[in-house]
Amino acid sequence: MNTFEKTLNEEEEEEALIMEKAIERQRVLLEHLQPIRSFSHHPHAESSSLTPSICLAGDTSAYQRTAAFGDDVVIIAAYRTAICKSKRGGFKDTLADDLLAPVLKAVIEKTNLNPNEVGDIVVGTVLAPGSIRAMECRMAAFYAGFPDTVPIRTVNRQCSSGLQAVADVAASIKAGFYDIGIGAGLELMTVDNIGRVQQSNPKVDAFAQARDCLLPMGITSENVAQCFGVTRLEQDQAAVTSHQRAAAAIASGKFKDEIIPVSTKIVDPQTRNEKPVVISVDDGIRPTTNLTGLAKLKPAFKSDGTTTAGNASQVSDGAAAVLLMKRSVAMQKGLPILGVFRSFAAVGVDPAVMGIGPAVAIPAAVKSAGLELDNIDLFEINEAFASQFVYCRKKLNLDPEKVNVNGGAMALGHPLGATGARCVATLLHEMKRRGKDCRFGVISMCIGSGMGAAAVFERGDAVDGLCNARVNNNNFLSKDAK
Repeated sequence: MNTFEKTLNEEEEEEALIMEKAIERQRVLLEHLQPIRSFSHHPHAESSSLTPSICLAGDTSAYQRTAAFGDDVVIIAAYRTAICKSKRGGFKDTLADDLLAPVLKAVIEKTNLNPNEVGDIVVGTVLAPGSIRAMECRMAAFYAGFPDTVPIRTVNRQCSSGLQAVADVAASIKAGFYDIGIGAGLELMTVDNIGRVQQSNPKVDAFAQARDCLLPMGITSENVAQCFGVTRLEQDQAAVTSHQRAAAAIASGKFKDEIIPVSTKIVDPQTRNEKPVVISVDDGIRPTTNLTGLAKLKPAFKSDGTTTAGNASQVSDGAAAVLLMKRSVAMQKGLPILGVFRSFAAVGVDPAVMGIGPAVAIPAAVKSAGLELDNIDLFEINEAFASQFVYCRKKLNLDPEKVNVNGGAMALGHPLGATGARCVATLLHEMKRRGKDCRFGVISMCIGSGMGAAAVFERGDAVDGLCNARVNNNNFLSKDAK
């Protein structure tokens, strides 16, 4: 065989392999599009001694798994930077690409994953011009050690962008587009400010809800407080609790497992001298926050309002990254599983009271996961404003001891595009610490212009490959289902 024939054969083999992979992806996608069949219709069901059953976590959380176990989308790692006050905090002199790169690098290095295997990176980001931020994210991926063959894109669903990035990657893995992906979030509010539409369309006056999309977020907070009777005292108390819990979490070292230290610089505004620093602690938390001090603050948006700088989220800088993978791939690689992605829902609400979004999105996501609210052990609900946070918690009748147990955005800060991915890290690491008593968790936030988003996660070590089945005498086959 001459060299030309050998090369031709190699090319034909490569094309055949590519075609085989494409056909397999189509098969997987078609399977997901078909209605899920019950176990009893399986051709071998009658001869088997196994029957489908619910998985139990403790005595309360019952869950019917419907998808093939190996096709689960799982979270292998979730890390974030510290969250710092914009313009005054630890990242005030840090570039956006330098803020994102450390968390992208961490999810690869800490799992010993070959970066060539990543199918896509999706970054939630809100305020920066789209094309500029997209280039900054691509640059960050190179700093982090990713080859040029790994693509990256940004996504913007405002305050839910980080969670949307994670959901987008999960959906792509589920569809068979790739097996491994990263959902991330980034916001540098020191540089990029919340702006307003420069020239509004005259027709908005004829469409009240279109007009309300232009309302300042603080006004929508006041609307929620007024419409649903959330008092100033309730809002201030929520802020105090947020700071107390966040301070306790830092003091006990809870955030150390999720925060990646960032080597950067602080520039003296007077001398312009640069000082090298390593930022590893959230710097917006005020441990001494109390009701007396908060009561002295004036309303920030209406003279007779109740929303203040003390009971609203902080303007912040931060980044986070989440490594997702098909469970069967993770098992082949022997990687520990931090969490399982169970469902996601985005919903629309009245723009004038956009803060109520979580009260609608959470039930939708929980239902999609085949669960009830009572099955959820922990909630991370973004504290954009205390008014909407208190309303959503009360509307859903949630146990305050299950919600934002390590503080929320009023204490930690709210770097818009990063918050959703940050919450994934915070939630899953807390669920891991709590072990078998904490199986399901929810992340949710309101979204500007009138939306809400929520996702359901399961603790990574809650089940194993046989947890879906019981023998007929009701003895569990799974060592994890106890």
